[in-house]
Amino acid sequence: MDLGIAGRKAIVCASSRGLGRACAMRLAEAGCEVVVNGLDPARLEATAADIRKKTGAKVTAVAANVATPEGQAALFAACPEPDILIANNAGPPFRDFRELDRQKMIDGVIGNMIVPVELLQRAIDPMIRKKFGRIVNITSGSVKMPLVGLDLSSGARAGLTAFLAGVARSVAQHNVTMNFLLPGPFDTDRLRSNHEITAKKQGITVEQALAHRMSTIPARRLGQADEFGATCAFLCSAHAGFITGQNILMDGGIFPGAF
Repeated sequence: MDLGIAGRKAIVCASSRGLGRACAMRLAEAGCEVVVNGLDPARLEATAADIRKKTGAKVTAVAANVATPEGQAALFAACPEPDILIANNAGPPFRDFRELDRQKMIDGVIGNMIVPVELLQRAIDPMIRKKFGRIVNITSGSVKMPLVGLDLSSGARAGLTAFLAGVARSVAQHNVTMNFLLPGPFDTDRLRSNHEITAKKQGITVEQALAHRMSTIPARRLGQADEFGATCAFLCSAHAGFITGQNILMDGGIFPGAF
């Protein structure tokens, strides 16, 4: 399917690996010029080179911390008026809520609620002026089904979801959409590292920990980053202009609700 976004400019935050990288790859395949971002300059350059090689797209690498004003300024210096913005940022680690002091909570809210809003504030008016904008916020399945130990991440991302629900509807008339992608267990470095910790605590192998996790997923497998990227690219397409303010859950059927 031609997504109708060839020539559009996209910023994809936290995209040197994992789900962000998959989104950047799929947007580049659709003909977008893509700005990729990460903290590790070497890994980021390798990602940019790989996307260029596989797609022929123009890819700009910006090594910066998107949670800082300086990092955001660097992203928008590379792409002042993006047509597409993928807001992505790592969440706080598993931690008992009793261990959260005020500064940890403030940092979590900044990283997973305030930063996406700040990015949107920079991007939104040119999108409105051009009558085209696609914003996808990568949050978490824990927004709908909170997990013990991820309370800060769940709370900050749920706050972002509520904050932008009204904003999304205020700009829909300008062909600017805002949606949320909620990943469950995807086969990424982050998930594997979590299972390494679990395996060590339980005295089992990582493979056993992963096998147990997959047994709890109705699809009986982990999600693949590429299918996440493909869904993201569709939400950014010319065909998705009537979808806005929605939470798209990708968890293999784990969430047990009908709505």
